[in-house]
Amino acid sequence: MSKADKIFEKVISGSADANIRFDDMCFLLRKLRFIERHADGSHAIFQDGSHFVNLQNVRGMVKKYQVRQVREILKAR
Repeated sequence: MSKADKIFEKVISGSADANIRFDDMCFLLRKLRFIERHADGSHAIFQDGSHFVNLQNVRGMVKKYQVRQVREILKAR
């Protein structure tokens, strides 16, 4: 199982929303061909069609509600 597959399963399962690393989520979204619109030190904005996701880097982790947003977008794909 690849790194992207492991992260994808973790996000989709919903069992570890508080334990998704910012770098891992960015890696996953790039692998899933989301377009990175903007990135600076603490934020990264990704787009998939009409969906936008603003990820915030808080001590190396993504906020729980942002993981839920990504999960909902991935389920709708």
